Amino acid sequence: MSSVTLRRKTNKHEKCSLFLDIYPPIPHPDTGKLTRKHYLKITVYARPRTELERSYNKETLDLAEHVRALRQLDIQNNRYGFLSERMRNGDFVDFFDEEKKKRKGSSGENWRMAIGYFKTFAGEKVLFPQLNETFCEEYADYLLSAPSIGRAKRKISTNTAVSYFSKFKAALKQAYKKGFLSVNLGEIVDSITPEDTHREFLFLDELQALADTPCVSMVVKKASLFAALTSLRFSDVATLDWAELRGSIGNYSIRFSTKKTGSAEFLPISDQAFQLLGERGEGAVFKGLRYVDVVKILPGWLRKAGIKKHITFHCFRHTYATLQLLLGTDIVTLSKMLGHKDIKTTMIYVKIVDQLKREASHRIKIEMDKDWLLLKNAS
Repeated sequence: MSSVTLRRKTNKHEKCSLFLDIYPPIPHPDTGKLTRKHYLKITVYARPRTELERSYNKETLDLAEHVRALRQLDIQNNRYGFLSERMRNGDFVDFFDEEKKKRKGSSGENWRMAIGYFKTFAGEKVLFPQLNETFCEEYADYLLSAPSIGRAKRKISTNTAVSYFSKFKAALKQAYKKGFLSVNLGEIVDSITPEDTHREFLFLDELQALADTPCVSMVVKKASLFAALTSLRFSDVATLDWAELRGSIGNYSIRFSTKKTGSAEFLPISDQAFQLLGERGEGAVFKGLRYVDVVKILPGWLRKAGIKKHITFHCFRHTYATLQLLLGTDIVTLSKMLGHKDIKTTMIYVKIVDQLKREASHRIKIEMDKDWLLLKNAS
């Protein structure tokens, strides 16, 4: 086991620099070289002459002893980040922003908002050593307080807080993976528990009405209907390549990696979904599709179709799932079609269908006259 000893080195100014003597030496996280000395960048008087100097020395040595004890624990757990200038002075906010730049479309917008709320909580600069479990838990509490930023001043929901905190945790995991954090906070810190929410969807007649209604953008219309027929998320629709479409009539499928999970997927699709795409080409299937255009165009298209529900692009995935269950597809098959890793995720759609069935059971009514009621009571 390595030992950490607090030592002094006298300098020419009658001060002693304090450093930690680590034995046996440990590898420096930046250079890989074995390192034994770690200077604390604090000094004490070599020969204190006044009561003030003696008091200063005592308080400083108490602080240094506290740091020594912490470093002893770090070394016992193979955490050497305290040696790294890069890790001590690196800015997590910049790192978070760089992670955001890797995301596009709706995912990129969610990351942008997640960073915005983090900056509101923590400021424009947060050094990696400032991050710990308590900091992360306080940030989760802040998000759950339903803060609001921006012009609209609209408070966020619990599930929005879940989404933003998950982006924060993803950035923490990457920071650990790249050596900026000595502890994997992204794994240690608990996620925010989501609430069950109403998932908006279109009934089959509403989906047909939307298909029959002209849209100012053909690529937005085709992409939306394709999502409703296949369950694909926007990120997967936007990046769909013709090379990923396989098969022939009665046996079409897509082989791709999902942008959300990175997992390889095989997704059978209907002949109608394939025919919706038009003539086979090369490269991107939905050329020119942008999430910002979907956000602008979709509400007007829905209004023209006479649909008053608040439908986002992701609701086409909910539409696919709900209609499949209503039309008799079993939950296990649907879970596989949606690419869910846990069937519990799919069960939310069962709740929706059960509610619809309960509502439907009260729709058929007959008039009952007084004689029938008297007969019923007599029996």
